[in-house]
Amino acid sequence: MATYVFKAMDLAGIQAKGEVEAESKQAVAEQLKERGLVVVDIAAKYRSKEINLELFSRVNAKDLAVASRQLATMVTSGMSIMRALQVLETQSESKLLKETIAAVRRDVEAGLLLSDAMGRHPRVFGPLYVAMVRAGETGGVLEECLMRVADQLEKDAALRRQVRAAMVYPAIVITFAVTVLLALVAFLIPVFVGVFKQFPGKLPALTQFMVSFSHLVTHQWYLLIVFLGASIGGFIAMKRNQAARDRWDAFKLRIPMKIGEVVQKVAIARWSRTLSALTSAGVPIMQAIEITGKTAGNAVIEKSMGDVITSVKSGGTISAPLRDCSAFPPMVAQMVGVGEETGALDTMLAKIADFYDSEVEAAVKALTSIMEPVMIIFVGGIVGVIVISMYLPLFSIYNSIK
Repeated sequence: MATYVFKAMDLAGIQAKGEVEAESKQAVAEQLKERGLVVVDIAAKYRSKEINLELFSRVNAKDLAVASRQLATMVTSGMSIMRALQVLETQSESKLLKETIAAVRRDVEAGLLLSDAMGRHPRVFGPLYVAMVRAGETGGVLEECLMRVADQLEKDAALRRQVRAAMVYPAIVITFAVTVLLALVAFLIPVFVGVFKQFPGKLPALTQFMVSFSHLVTHQWYLLIVFLGASIGGFIAMKRNQAARDRWDAFKLRIPMKIGEVVQKVAIARWSRTLSALTSAGVPIMQAIEITGKTAGNAVIEKSMGDVITSVKSGGTISAPLRDCSAFPPMVAQMVGVGEETGALDTMLAKIADFYDSEVEAAVKALTSIMEPVMIIFVGGIVGVIVISMYLPLFSIYNSIK
């Protein structure tokens, strides 16, 4: 038997909390019902295995989208949520998703709503997913909301794939360049060092720098590993610090060579599609704006959503704060304003998302075409600097002889 912690409420509205030992959450729910209590929440007291599982694993967006469509199809056919979750549990190929669905099913058996049960697994079911399911439960259109969230997951995954595909070529070239650099520094420069010892006078500054760097790579390589580890640790710490993350996200929007442009268009496409999905599903506008800011993937847009919430609370519009945010082009604010005036905000946001999806594709192609010659120049520059640094002493001797 396991120990469960429960929250319940009696018919008079008085809350009750406590612990109970039972075989399952459903057994706990039955015990509470026999005592005349209404179940609010039931959770296992010790859930270290589940926590570890969710901390170190993630569910693929494609698997979650397929599961959402299957669940929507089964609900549409008239199948109960409990039976649909059981079928989904047996069909899922992802181990984490299978175990998460099993945990959700047990919570639903214990009396929780499907959205509340999913909300207990934020690393699998994000705030967007939970809000859509809750809106579907409230409005009686769960299957429609599940289909919409599946569409959102698939389009978001497609957007990520476009950006990652564009980064493959630069990543390969940079890896190759670093490998060539280390090989030349570790094997070529030491051959010249023995020759340089026979030269009178001081070595040129560039040559001396490359010789020192070669000594660092061949004899003090552990310092490079320490530096690399410290850099990665510092970057992770920066990402966890809110102020540093805000500055980093603002900097990403200003990166030259069309990189910042791609980052901006990806963020706007995700923002508009998320807000469109939430508003069309019937999620309250304030909650929809808050969730959209958290899932946009950029701190500048998330901060601007705080201004939007303030504007809406005071009776203003969504479009007004967007005009003052540098992350949003004027066209986006204008189209959102038209959507508010005509009462078709979700449709207008969907059009914005479609437009920026195509813009991302075009910007990624342009970025790839720009990066190719830049990478070639970069690799050639590295090799050229090393070769020149090795021949500078010879040129100096030749000039002194003349």
